[in-house]
Amino acid sequence: MKILVTGGLGFIGSHTVVELQNKGFDVVIIDNLSNSSESVLKGIVAITGKEPQFEKLDLREKASVQAFFKKHNDVSSVIHFAASKAVGESVKNPLLYYENNIASLIYLLQELQEKIEAHFIFSSSCTVYGQADEMPIDENEPIKPAMSPYGNTKQIGEEIITDVAKVSTINAILLRYFNPIGSHPSAEIGELPIGVPQNLVPFITQTGIGLRKELMVYGNDYPTVDGTCIRDYIHVVDLAKAHVVALERLLENKNEDKVEIFNLGTGVGSSVLEVISSFEKVSGKPFPYKIVDRREGDVTMAYASTDKANTVLGWKTASSLDQAMESAWKWEQRVRKK
Repeated sequence: MKILVTGGLGFIGSHTVVELQNKGFDVVIIDNLSNSSESVLKGIVAITGKEPQFEKLDLREKASVQAFFKKHNDVSSVIHFAASKAVGESVKNPLLYYENNIASLIYLLQELQEKIEAHFIFSSSCTVYGQADEMPIDENEPIKPAMSPYGNTKQIGEEIITDVAKVSTINAILLRYFNPIGSHPSAEIGELPIGVPQNLVPFITQTGIGLRKELMVYGNDYPTVDGTCIRDYIHVVDLAKAHVVALERLLENKNEDKVEIFNLGTGVGSSVLEVISSFEKVSGKPFPYKIVDRREGDVTMAYASTDKANTVLGWKTASSLDQAMESAWKWEQRVRKK
């Protein structure tokens, strides 16, 4: 069966392509290479022994999306990663985010709703919860007003999918990620942000390798164990495997509702200083950081309740924070040697 993976050369997308191919699926990737590289294909081939089909295409171009589905008329299952995802950038340029994240979603769904049967896995985010009232966060936690245009695009995206599924043949699963980190254990693929990293772990590994002077830790006066923000850091390979499990659930008609929602995390919260400590442990070197003022928009604490994913999907994480950090560090070292 052929599966379309949009944004399939990106961080999470590429790891999911690997897991899909390892399960015997044929994969076709759409990516506009705005935040990725075609060289990632070599890493996927090195791991799986098989090259996925790749089409460089911008999903904001409706005619291009229509032409793709005309050419690949056997595609009726989509895992949709392609989206802009930097919170700060979305605040500065909201229209870019609304166009890229919403228009592309609409064009994909317009094609899928013409199918006799269609399956859609959506890359959502725990950002839809904002600062949740209760920890850990389960899927019934209220959706709060978005704290950024990026977060709003995820909320709107979920609403669009839900509305379309009600009146079409599309069945969907919305996966709300917490904080993906790490890389494939082979170090053939990993997180390679263009420009200054917006996420904590690649900034740490780039600092460790000497590309950055030091990490700015935004605030140490939060009501947490050490005063720094707490997040749920999940190994990207564990996350990728959850997408395959979710897709198989739809393909086997095991879903109980037209649209299902699952949190994907470890169920464990780690502070910024704990993540730094983990890096120091796996790298064997001290890490330079500086405490600065809080950053606007940061929630104090967010970690997942994984009960639903564990019991309903039958999926659990396998890797610890140290294992994820070790893989991220191995990847960083390999990238800088190229």
